[in-house]
Amino acid sequence: MEKILVGQLAELAPRMGKEIIVGEQKIAVFRLSDNRVKAIENVCPHKQGPLAEGTVSGEYVFCPLHDYKINLNDGQVQEPDEGCVRAYETIVEEDLVYVMV
Repeated sequence: MEKILVGQLAELAPRMGKEIIVGEQKIAVFRLSDNRVKAIENVCPHKQGPLAEGTVSGEYVFCPLHDYKINLNDGQVQEPDEGCVRAYETIVEEDLVYVMV
């Protein structure tokens, strides 16, 4: 695995997404209201909506296109919808945010 620097924690607005691109991978990074950082694939499995532009509520993001609810911990789409996206490990060290790819 490779440790990719996202930026400083303060640069991530709470409950807002930020897209980073690592090679061919589009990754959505979110800072939750309790300052934990989560990262998932930035493409909804339904109609490829950009999840970084979705609405964050608790530990979930809602796809901006069709409101699919996706768990930011494991990337699972919540019922009654189906599917999943890849979830990435994140690390915060001395106010720097990293994603493990």
